[in-house]
Amino acid sequence: MDEAEMRTMEVLLIEDNPGDVFLTKKALSQANIDINVTVAPDGEAGLDLLSNALEKGDANWPDIVLLDVNLPKKDGKQVLAEMKQSPDLKRIPVVILTSSSAEKDILQSYDLHANSYIIKPVNLEKFCAVASVLENYWFCVVSRPKS
Repeated sequence: MDEAEMRTMEVLLIEDNPGDVFLTKKALSQANIDINVTVAPDGEAGLDLLSNALEKGDANWPDIVLLDVNLPKKDGKQVLAEMKQSPDLKRIPVVILTSSSAEKDILQSYDLHANSYIIKPVNLEKFCAVASVLENYWFCVVSRPKS
């Protein structure tokens, strides 16, 4: 039995659109492993959650961050930049999950060390297919550091 089958996998979803939050949670709920999704409604709240978890040594430390580009307070690129500059946060995989297909956003995200860039599908069936790929890749295939 591998790590993903033995414990709940923690996802931090930094997303301001309630419809996209619903779709993401719905798609991830169909996973073959136990996934807990914590939602931050803006970039500032996402960074606050990470800082608080770090200070407390929180058991709900995210295994992955799903990050929208277009967010209030601090946009996704600002959040990504701060995470990747932090010695404590830089190892958390960050998948940009956004509706933006702008080449500028894609290039900037990878320049800031995003681990992947996915354009959100607009219907539930396609969204579930993307979530299944994310689940298989990030929780079953990839080896991640323990801390």
